[in-house]
Amino acid sequence: MNAAIYARVSSKRQAKDQTIEQQVERLRAYAREQGWTLEDSHIYRDDGYSGASLSRPGLDALRDHAAEALIEVVLITAPDRLARKYLHQVLLLEELAGCGCRVVFTDRPMSDDPNDQLLLQIRGAVAEYERTLITERMRRGKLAKLRAGTLLPWTRGHYGYRVDPDHPRRPSGVTRDPYEAAVVQQIFAWYGEDGATLYSVAKKLEAAGVRTPRGRPYWIGCSVRAILQDPAYLGTAYGNRYRMVPARGRVSALRPLGAGHSYVARPREEWIAIPVPPIVAEEEFAMAQQKLAGNRQRARRNTRAEYLLQGQVSCGLCRLTAGARTTPGGYSYYVCRGRWDKRRRSAGRPCTSRYIPAPQLDAVVWEDLCQVLRDPAHLAAALERAQGGAWLPQELRARQATLADALRALERHQDRLLEAYLHEAISLDEFERKRRELQDKQATLLSQQHQVDAITRQQMDLRALVSSLADFAERVARGLEQASFAQRRTLVELLIDHVVVTDEEVEIRYVFPTTPAGERLPFCQLRLDYRGGLSERLPGHRRGGTEPGAVHRGCL
Repeated sequence: MNAAIYARVSSKRQAKDQTIEQQVERLRAYAREQGWTLEDSHIYRDDGYSGASLSRPGLDALRDHAAEALIEVVLITAPDRLARKYLHQVLLLEELAGCGCRVVFTDRPMSDDPNDQLLLQIRGAVAEYERTLITERMRRGKLAKLRAGTLLPWTRGHYGYRVDPDHPRRPSGVTRDPYEAAVVQQIFAWYGEDGATLYSVAKKLEAAGVRTPRGRPYWIGCSVRAILQDPAYLGTAYGNRYRMVPARGRVSALRPLGAGHSYVARPREEWIAIPVPPIVAEEEFAMAQQKLAGNRQRARRNTRAEYLLQGQVSCGLCRLTAGARTTPGGYSYYVCRGRWDKRRRSAGRPCTSRYIPAPQLDAVVWEDLCQVLRDPAHLAAALERAQGGAWLPQELRARQATLADALRALERHQDRLLEAYLHEAISLDEFERKRRELQDKQATLLSQQHQVDAITRQQMDLRALVSSLADFAERVARGLEQASFAQRRTLVELLIDHVVVTDEEVEIRYVFPTTPAGERLPFCQLRLDYRGGLSERLPGHRRGGTEPGAVHRGCL
């Protein structure tokens, strides 16, 4: 029988202490006792990966090889090495069983007996509870140490400073790094010069051969800005400064949200101050902040050309945004970030997309928008095709499915909890506490489900939408010819989600308001995605195959 081994440790310290090697050796011995065949290529390890996530390279390789029927049995020391969450454990066990691969937990052998399965469920639930408890204890312990001034808020080294190598998180061991501190002072001095910009400071640093805080040979404006805005250089580092929130934006309109979360600053009174050696003077720091704020206010006014689609053009090749640029000769273009992004260039994979002439693209998109507004009949046809929810946004359908799965999982969890209590595996107090937690989660999910259902019902009211769209288009179409640039820009921001340019094709993705309130918002319900033929006006672009206004795909 072809066997495989999966071993995991959560922290780098555990990996250094060779605890994962101990797991592997025990599992090797077990495989030899059973007389199973174990190849080195079928030993899957995840060093320093949390069991709360399924995104692990070793686990991914194991699942791929199981799907290819390369292994028949997987040896794991305990269920919590496979996953910390019981829901993840069940998912993986069912997936591997479906591939004809059996899972054996050597430290806690399990069978198909109902009692063993119940014990597995209870252990999975307890492991998940322990992980949540440990996370909360660590958070509160970290806050207590920050308030006591015995813990640095930096999880890794901070540019301009050195830490005690034996105690890297101890504030008393922080000293200034002579070289890096001099670089920080030079950055503030260069930026304080007349006419200096973030870009000019970055170019000076590159010319001087100074490496970034992450060791890269190139500097970009945001790296310089991060140093100029860091209050630690005044002599105070702050802990508990940010909190995690769901992501509300993305790097590109064509790219997913990634991890799905972002960080926002907490209220100033919640910050915890930790004294560190100062590097710059208060006057110099304040002057830099004043200059940064002034540049932000003047940035839009100082644009040398008017770009109708500024911030709304995306590259179809590398799926990044295309920024607006004006050459010294006065020519305006939309240029993909991937062409000049220093990180991509240093990796040897810059984008090869062409420069997009801004005046021609602006004129074509505006003309197409005018045609759509003057003839809203195809909007009504698009709405008719939306009956049955066929064009319901993918993200909305995904939310519905996710909420339904989560509610079913909570119901199963409640059943398991009750069964554990009836078998006297947990006490009444523990049962009541966990039951209240599950009820709170269920109430939250039901509230979200009601909101999604309300949005769905609103979007499926087709007759009201047709009337609203026709009325909106008629009112707007009257003033298209006399619209100023500011008015055109406002209309484009409201009605066009983004424009995708892929070498010889241009795709316009529309968004139309379906309620009077939607006319004041940059995002509304009806979205029409289609490709328009723009070859006559954009040099080098061929016709996309349809006339303007033809709907290729869309969603409500």
